[in-house]
Order: sequence, then C-alpha cells, then structure tokens
Amino acid sequence: MRIFRGLEEVSGIRNPVVTTGSFDGVHIGHKTILNRLKMLAEKYNGESVLITFHPHPRKVLYPDTAGKNLKLINSQEEKLKLLREAGLDNVIIVEFTKEFSRITSEEFVSEYLCKILKSKVIVVGFNHHFGFNQEGDYKHLWQWQEKYNFEAEEIPEQEVRHETVSSTKIRKAIGEGYIQRANAYLDHYYMIMGIPAISGTSGLPGRMKFVSIPITEESKLMPSPGLYAVSVLTGQIRSKAMAFIHKYPDGNSEVLVNIFENEDQFIGKNCSVLFHKKIYGVVSPDDPRIEYRLSSVVDEISDLIF
Repeated sequence: MRIFRGLEEVSGIRNPVVTTGSFDGVHIGHKTILNRLKMLAEKYNGESVLITFHPHPRKVLYPDTAGKNLKLINSQEEKLKLLREAGLDNVIIVEFTKEFSRITSEEFVSEYLCKILKSKVIVVGFNHHFGFNQEGDYKHLWQWQEKYNFEAEEIPEQEVRHETVSSTKIRKAIGEGYIQRANAYLDHYYMIMGIPAISGTSGLPGRMKFVSIPITEESKLMPSPGLYAVSVLTGQIRSKAMAFIHKYPDGNSEVLVNIFENEDQFIGKNCSVLFHKKIYGVVSPDDPRIEYRLSSVVDEISDLIF
C-alpha cells in the first residue's frame, strides 16, 4: 500500500477507483466500500484509492464543541495498518484545515478527484456528505458523472444485529466497555498499538508482572476502566494476556498488560493489543484481594482466547 501525504504528492495511480472519508475504525461498512473498490479496480485494470483526512474534520470545524472531546477508535498508525490488511492500494492523507473545509463539493470533485486524480469511479457510502457545509452527496455525484467523465456508485448501509453500523455507535460501545459488541461492528478486534515497557506492578500489589503500553495520541479512544481478556501480537508472535485499564482523575488512562507467555519477546517491539472481552468492571489497586482476583481469571481468559 502506498501512502501519499497530500494530493500534491500523488503520482502514478492507474485508473483510480476512489472513495473519501475519515474511515475511523475501518469497520464493516468501510470494509464493504473497500471491497467494492478492489472489485472495480480489477474490472478497470486500475487501483483502489482512499482519500482520508487528518486531523479529524470535527476537531478542526468544532474545536470548542463537538470536536473538543472527540476520541477516535484508531490512531493514524492503527488505521493505516487496518487499511493495508484490507488490501487497499493507495491512501492519500489530506491535512484538514479550515481553508480546505471551504472548498465546495463540486470543486472538490472537479479539481481534486477528477483533474488531479483522474478518477475512473467514485464510490461513497450510504448517506455520505462532503464539501463546504457537507453540501455534496451521492445525488450530486450522479448528476456530475457525464460532466466530469467518471462513474459514481453508492454502497447501501450495513447492519449488524439489525442495527446500522457507524463509527459513533462503535465509539459508544468501546467507551462503555461493550467490547464484543464493538468487535461485531468492526468485524475485527478493537486494538491498541504501542511499544510495551517494563513497569513492574505499576501500583498493582502482589507478584503479577505487568508491562505498560504508552498511549501516544491524545485523541485515542480508551475502553472503560476494568480488566479485559486480550491477546498481544508482534510479527508472527502471539500470546494470551489480560489488560488492566485504569483512569486517572485528570481523564488520562493507563494500559497495563500481563502477558501470559514469552513476555520478553514483546518488550521494546511495536505490538498490537487485541481486546476480546471485558472480565471485570473497575478494579481498584487498593483492593486487598486484587492479586487473587486477577490470578483467578487467567484460566478463564486462556479458555476464552483461541
């Protein structure tokens, strides 16, 4: 997968089949769009392309309201990993600014998607809007096809358990600790990427050894405090583990992970912590029974994770 930092860097994309959006979570709805891109790219001997934005548009447009406390399912590194795994050919990361937000929907299509990219097909998800004041949608794309020489296609909304999938619903599920529900919407495990560092017990009493996973992006969405069944991956190495999420009064969270096997092979390496299920609610480091409570769920977690 090629990564372009801005539209001005783009070159050498053959018969682009394009979609746009934040794609936070790269959830089942996003994957449906990406799969369609790949099919159309194969049909037209072209390449699949996602134009995505950083920072998230809401953080730029509404810094004091809707964007102020917006937490995202994925860090940028996590999103790129998921897009690569989905088989996307190209991702273009556009810096989202207030100036960029003033571009009209038709100008975005004519100047960026058609003149610069020379898009063969433009695919959007259900109810997708773009351009100044979110004025553009699929109906506009359909009307502009002949004028700007491209094909437009809309992907229907996707449902899981009779509910429409959205990044907003997934954020709510993760924030409330409903990891299994979030994973069903995502069609993969919610994850936290980071480099584990030795932390001893980090305030947790007893002999259980935990490593700390630093959170490098302030906007990264964290699960509600508690104990989770997780697995840890780096390269081809995988281990079952438990993750302890602790939230401080200032709102910051700490992620501590007890890796069941081959812990030394994970330290100092870029790892993915995959969340499977919440085991306990809030676990206080001051609980005199905490070591017993934590050690008693090791077998449960081992049986849960294959």
